[in-house]
Amino acid sequence: MKLYTRTGDAGDTSLFGGTRARKDDPRVDAYGEVDELNAWLGLARASAIDPELATDLQHLQRDLFALGAQLADPADKIAARVTKAALVDDDVARLERLIDKMEDELPPLRRFILAGGAPAGAALHVARTVCRRAERRIVALDPPVDPVLLRYVNRLSDLLFVLARVANHRAGVPEIEW
Repeated sequence: MKLYTRTGDAGDTSLFGGTRARKDDPRVDAYGEVDELNAWLGLARASAIDPELATDLQHLQRDLFALGAQLADPADKIAARVTKAALVDDDVARLERLIDKMEDELPPLRRFILAGGAPAGAALHVARTVCRRAERRIVALDPPVDPVLLRYVNRLSDLLFVLARVANHRAGVPEIEW
């Protein structure tokens, strides 16, 4: 099978279930933002990050594939058949537990901090902003998505902020306060 299909040459693409949508459709835009977020997490993983954090990021990348699949499946056909393509409330709770665990090793925030730091930390700060943009695109979808997806993305942006701080902390790079 060839990588190129030529089916999108006129500016449309396939969603799960075989329906076609324009490439500028809000749903396609939303899962495109999730795809970009996934790539930023890959960059963070490739940036000499602590191995524990790399494992956490790989799990998040798998979650983002599930999120993208659910966004590309407006008829909810795939999630019922493929459990790895479904995000549920337990996934949101897992992110909350990870946030709590990671925050325990950080000094408390007293001011805003500037994004940056070590390469992995800086990539995670960018990932956080891409996550917020993806969240805005997902919120705008009509019909609305499963509310668990919104909770997941909202919590993920919080986690990415904490992971950026932890990556910088473990790399010995101080935060710059604003």
